Amino acid sequence: MARAGFYAVESGKISFRRDGNWYTDDERIDNPRIASLFSKSIQSNPDGTFFLQVGDERAPIRVEDTPYVVRTLEDDGLGGFTMLLNDDTREPLDACALQVGADNALYARVKSGQLSARFLRNAYYHLADRLESDETGRFFLNLGGVRYPIASAPPA
Repeated sequence: MARAGFYAVESGKISFRRDGNWYTDDERIDNPRIASLFSKSIQSNPDGTFFLQVGDERAPIRVEDTPYVVRTLEDDGLGGFTMLLNDDTREPLDACALQVGADNALYARVKSGQLSARFLRNAYYHLADRLESDETGRFFLNLGGVRYPIASAPPA
């Protein structure tokens, strides 16, 4: 009996890009169920590369920036935020672990601090009115009158 699986997709042809979308052969995967399945199936190798694990099938993927993105933010009712990630999980925003990278991209630590997630535009703008900078160009997140410094992300 024939089995459906990742063998139909050439190795390294699946990618997750900084825009938060999945691609195969440079074609965007528009099916939300497939994109959701892929986002929920991301695993990492000890060398920092990533793959999808669906059942017994495994396929290497290319990750353009981060394996996770912050889609939206929700007020947590306590003066902070909860992040909704591309794998449909929710994580509290740790204001102490924010980083700003190239082109002022904003990143948060996720998955018990093991990985980074890039803020998509919608989530970034949700924080925009709480972001401040000082005369040296350093950025801060102001939550409840407390200014949390935002570190510079190391170059990729």
